[in-house]
Amino acid sequence: MTTYRLYALSLMIGLAILAITEGDSCRKGASGPPPNIVLIVIDDIGYNDLGCYGNDLIPTPNIDKLAAGGMRMTDFHTNGAVCSPTRAALLTGQYQQRSGVESAIGFTKDEGMPLAKTTIAEALARAGYKSGVFGKWHVGHVSRFGPNDQGFDWSVVSNNSPDYHTHVSRAGEIDWFKNQELYDEPGYLTDLVTRHSIEFIEENRDQPFFAFVSHVACHFPFQGPDDPPHRQVGKIWHDTKYGPLPEEEYKRAYRDMLMAVDKSVGETVATLERLGLRENTILFITSDNGAYSWVGSNAPYRGQKGDLFEGGHRVPAIVNWPGHVPAGSLSDATAMTMDLLPTFLQIAGAAPPDKVEFDGIDLSSVWLENNGLPDRTLFWRFNNLYTKKEAFAVREGKWKYVEKENKQFLFNLQEDPGEGVNLAGGHPEMVDSLRRQFKSWEQKVAEN
Repeated sequence: MTTYRLYALSLMIGLAILAITEGDSCRKGASGPPPNIVLIVIDDIGYNDLGCYGNDLIPTPNIDKLAAGGMRMTDFHTNGAVCSPTRAALLTGQYQQRSGVESAIGFTKDEGMPLAKTTIAEALARAGYKSGVFGKWHVGHVSRFGPNDQGFDWSVVSNNSPDYHTHVSRAGEIDWFKNQELYDEPGYLTDLVTRHSIEFIEENRDQPFFAFVSHVACHFPFQGPDDPPHRQVGKIWHDTKYGPLPEEEYKRAYRDMLMAVDKSVGETVATLERLGLRENTILFITSDNGAYSWVGSNAPYRGQKGDLFEGGHRVPAIVNWPGHVPAGSLSDATAMTMDLLPTFLQIAGAAPPDKVEFDGIDLSSVWLENNGLPDRTLFWRFNNLYTKKEAFAVREGKWKYVEKENKQFLFNLQEDPGEGVNLAGGHPEMVDSLRRQFKSWEQKVAEN
């Protein structure tokens, strides 16, 4: 009997060790506790708006330092050409069409990402993570489609893009919520996002956490920290949605807004260092779409926010994780926002959610080993809320097809990244192939 008990005990210990080993082996870069994840999304900035991507007009030293100590991606794309679609893809790891979020969600309480969708917060919770989101939500009104109902443990967010000082929306309502309850507090929005993010990090320092720092800046209204407040409760502000400044001041305000975000990034990194968390925290910085070309810069790419040309969706993407992501590395792997969720799960050692099929893929080998990615065809479809016009695009290797307003465009991005030469007339077979693939994809996402 004693021998049997010893054998049984040895077997149990062996199985436990095997389970731990297997759990670690499925986590990329595993050696110690799961890493903390800080995801910073800057609203409406273009490919060329950061110093590390070539901008010499807007100083962004803190972001540039992270890029120098980590990886810059040069072919990273948002799923949408505007806010809400990209955010839905980020939260679910799927094309936003599967969530029914095709355009920017307006000022309504009846439209939002379905609560039944499994989000990144819910997926990471299975691996013991606490999740918080701070800043812009914009995948449905917080009162009905809010972050706490979608797996986040803590949230301080806006529905849309309120006044940076009064926090009043274009609909004339206070648009600032703490854990889905109206929360009116004084302060410049970027500073509030920073403060609440840091408080969340401090309170969760002893366990793995996911902090989604979702800056409202640099979306209009264009208001730097020292610019005046504008919107007040009880009045509709659609006619002056860009804010109180004269048009010639927009670029200056945009610059000040982005500099404030860079300062926020520096304060966040300093907090991680002070708490001894920096070495075990992965940071990823990106945008939710391209910039408006009349305030920001999408150079050298064609188009702007709202376009399916490259300037509308090719954005900065920086990943930094000391000792894991090679410093000063550059990747031309073609990736999308929806890839972030499966990547973070892989790095965290979290099992994929049951009965959920991601459209995104794991980028961890790109980040950690600078590997390439398998070939795949990528799709965009955008229904413009205001013009009621639809456009779509398909990317297959070097080829990019865009169709809008019954016009066909085909570009060889390898030779013509600025999309200046339309090759559609000379390559009808490629146009036909990409259009067929789009129709097949469209049918697939409609079924789901």
